[in-house]
Amino acid sequence: MKAFILAAGLGTRLRSLGLDLPKVMVPVGDKPLLEHHLELFKRQGIRDLIVNLHYLPEKITGYFGDGSRCGVKITYSREPELLGTAGAVKKMERELLDGTFLVFYGDNLVRVEFAPLVEFHRARQALATVALFASPEPWTGGVVETDSNGRVLRFVEKPDPKQVSTNLISAGIFVIEPSVLEMIPAGQFYDFGKDVFPRLLAEGRPVYAMKPEAYIQDVGTPERLAKAQHDFEQGMLN
Repeated sequence: MKAFILAAGLGTRLRSLGLDLPKVMVPVGDKPLLEHHLELFKRQGIRDLIVNLHYLPEKITGYFGDGSRCGVKITYSREPELLGTAGAVKKMERELLDGTFLVFYGDNLVRVEFAPLVEFHRARQALATVALFASPEPWTGGVVETDSNGRVLRFVEKPDPKQVSTNLISAGIFVIEPSVLEMIPAGQFYDFGKDVFPRLLAEGRPVYAMKPEAYIQDVGTPERLAKAQHDFEQGMLN
């Protein structure tokens, strides 16, 4: 199985810390966030990875090279202009047509087992499956409502807080079938949460979601990065 790590985040809100880096290169512990991701995939036997690049791409390519130092194979996709989460994946369509693949948002510190998510996806013959986590501020992400079997009924990106009916939101980890790529326009900005999932649901296509056992912490602000650092140092990710 291949995985696409979305790594084009600018890390703008972290520059107050003096960190002028792509967000995935922000250090957590003694290594960049992206290195934690590569280790996570390698441990679970997923070694064929695609990483998209935008801001200061040489900071990433210069550190990781082809990925062999970390025991993985990295294919890079350069985006001079940002294409959105789905547009980025569409750009590498030819690399992803050979089977079910994972999409992984690179700006979270994560510990999760991918196998239960993939098994859930295949058992339900889903086109897309979204990993969920409980958030104290669900309106800041993609809010997902499901039926009792896990089929997604509604996916709303950053809704009005007054309209939130659940605290379960997208963890930025998706299992995707290649046929989904057909509905993403090439060369355009297109987003999974705002465009792809609402369209699949409007067409009555099978989109599912489950809440795996996981640790998920965004690192996009100084406060959230400090929490991720604290949790890592306390061994909460072991």
